[in-house]
Amino acid sequence: MKIKEFIRASHMKPWDFIIIFTLIVSSFLPLVVFGSQQIPENAEKQAILRVDGKEIETFQLVEGKKGQRYTYKSDIGETNIIEIDGDRIRISEADCGDQICVRRGWASKNGETIVCLPHKVVIEIVAIDGSETDDLIY
Repeated sequence: MKIKEFIRASHMKPWDFIIIFTLIVSSFLPLVVFGSQQIPENAEKQAILRVDGKEIETFQLVEGKKGQRYTYKSDIGETNIIEIDGDRIRISEADCGDQICVRRGWASKNGETIVCLPHKVVIEIVAIDGSETDDLIY
């Protein structure tokens, strides 16, 4: 079946094609709008350590910076060892039972979080300039 025969058989009018084309093009509009709002990859970032909602420590995440370790120990003896390596951060050791926070691995993009629910520990990466997120496509 040829295209002209298909058009005649389907009773499509010229305006139908214009409407379909407009809908297809407008479906890509969110990509254009939200893609233009991304912050650059080299923006300065920091990781904020919160325990039970209270800010405990802030770590600057700078590419090329020498790695460091930070040990958080709660009043009741719960321990999380946090490792910072340049512009990324992770919980390398924890004495919680499920170890989900350790298996989470490295976080480096704005908006990413690492959570240890048993210890109520949250590490969130934020841009210093106040931007909210990087491109978070997984």
